[in-house]
Amino acid sequence: MNNEMNNTTFEIVSKAVKTIDDKLGSDIVVLDLNNISTLCDYFVITSASSIRQAKSLADDVKNKLQEEEIYPSHKEGYNSGGWILLDYGDIIIHIFSKEDREFYNIEGIWKDATIINIDKIIEDGV
Repeated sequence: MNNEMNNTTFEIVSKAVKTIDDKLGSDIVVLDLNNISTLCDYFVITSASSIRQAKSLADDVKNKLQEEEIYPSHKEGYNSGGWILLDYGDIIIHIFSKEDREFYNIEGIWKDATIINIDKIIEDGV
């Protein structure tokens, strides 16, 4: 992750969550993988009501983080829009259609992860 603004990983998670919430992503979940995986530190997972909204959410998150000179190292699924993945190294953002989210069940696969309460993030408007 290119991060010249000296943001902490959780501050970046907070910015992504707030952006998703502002753009009406639904069922936002943040999984803390710090103690169970070397893949990354956090998953941010959300659902979109349409492919168009999924792409819009991905664009908005990408643009918001770019303002801080934070760029994804990898992006997948944007053209199909059913499951868009933005890889920021320590943070992976998953934007799903409701059907694909149920099918892939990321939260079930990573059931040992700690679920972060996002209410404070959204209230604070980080």
